[in-house]
Amino acid sequence: MGCALVWFRNDLRLDDNPALRAALDAGLIPIPVYIHAPDEHGDWVPGAASDAWRHHALQALDAHLRARGSALHVLAGGSLAMLQAVAAATGAEAVFWNRRYEPALEARDAAIKRTLRQAGLRAESHTGALLFEPWQVESKQGDPYKVFTAFWKSAQAQWRLAPTWDAPAQLPAYPDEPQGCTLDSLRLRPTLGWDAGFWPHWQAGEAGARVRLAGFIADAAADYHAGRDIPARAGTSRLSPHLHFGEIAPWRIVHAMQQSDLPDSERAAYIRELGWREFAHHVLHHFPHSADSNFNPRFDDFPWAKAQPRVLDAWQQGRTGVPIVDAGMRELWATGWMHNRVRMIVGSFLTKHLRLHWRHGADWFWDTLVDADLANNSLGWQWVAGTGVDAAPYFRVFNPLLQAQRFDPKGEYIARWIPELAPLPAALRLAPWTDPSAVRRVTRDYPTAPIIGLAEGRDAALAAFANLRDGFRPYQAT
Repeated sequence: MGCALVWFRNDLRLDDNPALRAALDAGLIPIPVYIHAPDEHGDWVPGAASDAWRHHALQALDAHLRARGSALHVLAGGSLAMLQAVAAATGAEAVFWNRRYEPALEARDAAIKRTLRQAGLRAESHTGALLFEPWQVESKQGDPYKVFTAFWKSAQAQWRLAPTWDAPAQLPAYPDEPQGCTLDSLRLRPTLGWDAGFWPHWQAGEAGARVRLAGFIADAAADYHAGRDIPARAGTSRLSPHLHFGEIAPWRIVHAMQQSDLPDSERAAYIRELGWREFAHHVLHHFPHSADSNFNPRFDDFPWAKAQPRVLDAWQQGRTGVPIVDAGMRELWATGWMHNRVRMIVGSFLTKHLRLHWRHGADWFWDTLVDADLANNSLGWQWVAGTGVDAAPYFRVFNPLLQAQRFDPKGEYIARWIPELAPLPAALRLAPWTDPSAVRRVTRDYPTAPIIGLAEGRDAALAAFANLRDGFRPYQAT
């Protein structure tokens, strides 16, 4: 019986894995391999929080494989060289993998496929991460979309949901284990253990993704449309890291939602959020420069403020003196994740009130988020900064106090992540600068004034925007 390499990347699951299924359907023994090659990611080498998650996800994948009679073979080095070496050593006749869409990896994978085929190997890539390939959805003129609503309408018109597929309980084992290295030797886990606070909140791996999905449908999805904006509640699915690492297929999530007894409106609201993930990959594929640069080139001349270490450190450390912003940044540092509504608030504060370039935020999120995804990270930051496709316009400045009053009116989220403010009444938790003496009575550790006045920061941002273009629409507080 022949064998095939199944090259695992960000598809760390067995169920609904098209590459694994292709090997089995071809009657070949799958040899699961993972290759650690961070230098092949171009300018976006995976961040520290992502690496920490990846370690646990690979550990879980290996355990699932071993329970089925197989094992994950970990390698380090150039991807092409490693694939060629293992294929030669095992006599593999094929290599199967699931696609990735980051620009540097798309180019690498295309070159690998050509080289392997020229050497006489069967080399195939499959759709394992998305509901729609980025090139599959296009306008009537054959152009890519730049507006989400039009993209999603077109995508839904050609909706063909893939069926789910359960991996067999037993996998054929290759008799001789290929030479490799240990997972610990990759040093993905931080030696200082700063990620210890992550794991009470997360279970990396395929089983963790299933538990998270079931819990969401049972406990939160029925009120998703309203609950997703309340950061003190577990109102979102928190599936983003599992989706990023491919621990669950998006179509399995959709099937689970459709088979539930949830209201149609709530199903549609959540599936639409999956649509934004699809749109982000669509944009990155067609406009790869948007990962690093303003999609809207007019903002190349925008007068961003110089990043002073004191200011950037205060934002990163959750010490701006604006509690809803600081709570979000502390949640991020403690858990490797931040509520989506709060991501917009902290992003607006950085790019509007502090008027710092969105790349400062994108870089910090890239290193600290366990769900750091290039397509979503770049699109999200450019959306809130007003420089990207289908963006909130720059003059739409989130007022963090109004946002807190609307979405955390009792200051529960703030009290959770800034416990030194918990003894204060709710109104003071939201705006402690209105009574500095009361703040000082309960803590000496929290600023008594924002790093910049909310009106001052807003007005400076709008003045900078006014200088960029002839005329602008009035300020909108949201």
